[in-house]
Amino acid sequence: MEDLTPFKNETRQWLEDNCPMSQRQPIVKEEQIWAGKHRQFPSEDAKLWFERMRDKGWTAPTWPKEYGGGGLTSEQARILEKEMARLRCRPPLYDLGLWMLGPALLVFGTEEQKQQHIPKIIRGEVRWAQGYSEPSAGSDLASLKTRAELKGDHFLVNGTKIWTTQADKADWIFTLVRTDTDVPKQQGISFLLIDMESQGVSTTPIKLISGDSEFCQTFFDDLEVPAENLIGGLNNGWSVAKELLKHERKLMSNMESIVQQEDVSVVDLAKDVIGLDTHGKLRDSSLRDRLVVNRMNAQALEYLGERIFFEGKAGIRDSALPMLIKVLGTRELQAKDELLLSILGSGGLSFEDPYMTSTERAIVSNWAYDKAHTIAGGTSEIQLNIIAKRALGLPSA
Repeated sequence: MEDLTPFKNETRQWLEDNCPMSQRQPIVKEEQIWAGKHRQFPSEDAKLWFERMRDKGWTAPTWPKEYGGGGLTSEQARILEKEMARLRCRPPLYDLGLWMLGPALLVFGTEEQKQQHIPKIIRGEVRWAQGYSEPSAGSDLASLKTRAELKGDHFLVNGTKIWTTQADKADWIFTLVRTDTDVPKQQGISFLLIDMESQGVSTTPIKLISGDSEFCQTFFDDLEVPAENLIGGLNNGWSVAKELLKHERKLMSNMESIVQQEDVSVVDLAKDVIGLDTHGKLRDSSLRDRLVVNRMNAQALEYLGERIFFEGKAGIRDSALPMLIKVLGTRELQAKDELLLSILGSGGLSFEDPYMTSTERAIVSNWAYDKAHTIAGGTSEIQLNIIAKRALGLPSA
């Protein structure tokens, strides 16, 4: 077995030398570095941190070096992740292409498609959106109706997608389209890459309960898409979609590591707001019990992730365990949000109160926004059905 100690020491030293102190702080939403033609940096330190990680290939640490990635093994990437967490290094780049499309392209893309798109994703030059769900095709995604007709050297696309995250800011969108209506629905779907500046593409933001408008409805009206933008072959889009969804669900289970976080723990907040009794315990016994459960579940999730990693390293594949990560991760994130609101009491009734602290405002806003996580990337109900059928072998209802 390879001794990874030298790599760990080198990585730790490199991060110490190259990550500015200002980038070793909890991430603030307004300071996230999103990929794209109009990429902006909140500071010179943020720009420097991004450029150093990009040049190292560590915006995509496990991707092949020939495309600009880091070429790290999964074990090395895990060490990098832990060392960044130890120093509290901010993520150097945000993009759905980095988190989801890139891994699928590495599996299904042609060499020409990889050369065209992968380096740009790694360098943060293109911002990607995801076009999967439709107004009548959410959990039952395979019933999608957006149509793409092959017309010689291009597809003619008509239809609409909904809940397309920040599509109004994206440069490109990867999307599922129906290319054959005469076969079972999953067999007639293809996977296309679409330039958002193409004539026939438009977006409309959707205002959320949190007050943000991060989701959009995207429309395709007589849109011409070059046939060379087809990924994985005609009518093979469902296979590409499933590969991509594996990475999306992993992302959804790990949202706390990339979303805005206040520099306060649940325990510290409870001590400050609720206070301690003469025995050094929280005055509210019911909140104390909930806090214990929250910390135990968080630790259990961490252990589950460790188990999956080390079993995979040992060649053991338990298909049931990875399926649990997304369901449990998003459920516990929402449970934590509810606990934080309970701790705040009347201080958590609004995120627009001018007298709120930034911490209170962020907690309430996150509570509202995080309601989407048990829907995005596959609803929890659908995920539980998949677990019941594929992992536990239970009969369909």
